[in-house]
Amino acid sequence: MEARVTRWRLALVLVATFGVAAALPAGLAPLAPVAAESAAARDLEAAAPADVGVSAKRLERLAAGMQQMIDDGKLAGVVTLLARDGKLVHSHVAGVQDVESGAPMARDSIFRIYSMTKPITGVALMMLHEEGKWRLNDPVSRYIPGFADLKVHVGSNPDGSPRVVDAERPMTMAELMSHGGGLAYGLGTANYVDRLYREHGVLDADAPLQTMIDKLADLPLLAQPGTRWYYSIGVDVQGYLVAKLSGQSLPEFFAERIFEPLGMVDTGFFVPEDQLHRVARIHEEAGDGGLALSAMGGPTRTAMPAGPSGGGGLWGTADDYLRFTQMLLNEGELDGVRLLAPRTVELMRTNFLSPQALPTMRPGQGFGLDFATVHDPAAAGEPYAKGSYYWGGAAGTWFWIDPKTDLTFVGMIQHRGTAVREVQGVSRNLTYQAVVH
Repeated sequence: MEARVTRWRLALVLVATFGVAAALPAGLAPLAPVAAESAAARDLEAAAPADVGVSAKRLERLAAGMQQMIDDGKLAGVVTLLARDGKLVHSHVAGVQDVESGAPMARDSIFRIYSMTKPITGVALMMLHEEGKWRLNDPVSRYIPGFADLKVHVGSNPDGSPRVVDAERPMTMAELMSHGGGLAYGLGTANYVDRLYREHGVLDADAPLQTMIDKLADLPLLAQPGTRWYYSIGVDVQGYLVAKLSGQSLPEFFAERIFEPLGMVDTGFFVPEDQLHRVARIHEEAGDGGLALSAMGGPTRTAMPAGPSGGGGLWGTADDYLRFTQMLLNEGELDGVRLLAPRTVELMRTNFLSPQALPTMRPGQGFGLDFATVHDPAAAGEPYAKGSYYWGGAAGTWFWIDPKTDLTFVGMIQHRGTAVREVQGVSRNLTYQAVVH
């Protein structure tokens, strides 16, 4: 690829000098047709692995590794997809959607992707950034006035009551997108602010997003803005902002501006009743060492929620999500449709955490705009190339994008328990050992 780029740079110099296409090196067509051809080449069409520097023999280890997780009873089912140089070189399906019914897993099975919703919300907000609707260093309170006078919880008073102080400065939009703004999530009980979120029902898909914003405006932050990375409700706030700044509801914006242009035909905030047979159920480890259905998440939604969650509300398929990740790997474009400029994608995969906040992340990693970023693979203990970025979902779905190696991987399971980390780690090892040049 570097040789091709070098030849094109030479070609551009010759054209600029002589002003004629005849100055192009032999075998090179004019720029516009080649650019179009190059874009079309990164279209996720199936290709022989050897054509893109991947060993078909070694890819068998990836498929076998995923199958082994099923055979060992660690997972009910899994779908994995791998693309290199814009071509699909691996697709594998194993196991069942539901251990009780025995319905087989299929490539088009539908999964609750939970927090893999977050990068989609981030892309939506950055599309509005490109339209000049907001800037990274803007205070969030410019768009949500109720956030203008937030307090910060700093411990307890001598009488045991909570102690709060004024925020030293407003959280910025960049901090909101990188989980550095001081918001909590309400998913646990160890932190006082998390407990408040739970007590007040801040996360409620059955209430309008404005209700969430109004509640957050009355609750303290858990840290001063910019001082700590803490996985937060910030992306649900971003979903509210997408709606406010665009004049559309979040589902409308997603459908019209992202899903339809990218051909993500099975992704949305609910599953139509006639497609329920395609939904993979969430499992967990049972007491007898086997697997059982989990109550996590409750029943599958079959109608639009009142408060669509930009942080975790989507269902979708592996193929749909691969189209999203390939768009990002293509620097904002897929099949001739451009959602973002290359520089915007680069911003999203750049660490935004301050040195003060960075130590709260995992070693070798940072956080960009709705993605975790890898800046030191050795410290992270992972085979990712430097500059990779990724995220996952609460029911085990996962993906990563590696611009240096020019690959993207999507894995879909529905599981809660120790097997999640195992399958994700194994997938990375077995993917990179198959890339041979």
